Amino acid sequence: MSIVELLTLWFVTAVSLFIISQLPTGVEIDDFRIALTSSAVFGLLNALVRPVLVALALPIKIVLSSFIFTLLMNMAIFGLAAWFVSGFRLRWGFWSALIGAVALGFINSILYELLNRVVVS
Repeated sequence: MSIVELLTLWFVTAVSLFIISQLPTGVEIDDFRIALTSSAVFGLLNALVRPVLVALALPIKIVLSSFIFTLLMNMAIFGLAAWFVSGFRLRWGFWSALIGAVALGFINSILYELLNRVVVS
C-alpha cells in the first residue's frame, strides 16, 4: 500500500466517522480533528489488534457466518477506538457500536465509489 493510498484511507474513514457522528446513531465525535485521530486509531487497531482477536475467536468463526463474525470484530474495534480516543463516545454502548460499524461500512463504500468515479473520469 502506497503512502497516498494510506492517506486516502485515513481521510475517507475520518470523513465517514464524522458523518456518522452527525446522524442519530449514538456515535459522538466532538470535531473533525477527533475524527482524524479516531481514524488513525482505527487503522492501528485493525492492523495490530484485529489479527489477535481473529485468532482468539477462530472457534466462534466456525459456528457463525463470516458476516456476523466480521460485524462483531468491527464492533470490537469501534468500542476500543472510542475507549482510546477522548472526544469519541458511544452513547448507547453496544447498540452504538453495532449501528456505527454498519454505518461505517456503508458510508465508506459510498465514499470510495464516489472517489473512484472522480479519479477514473
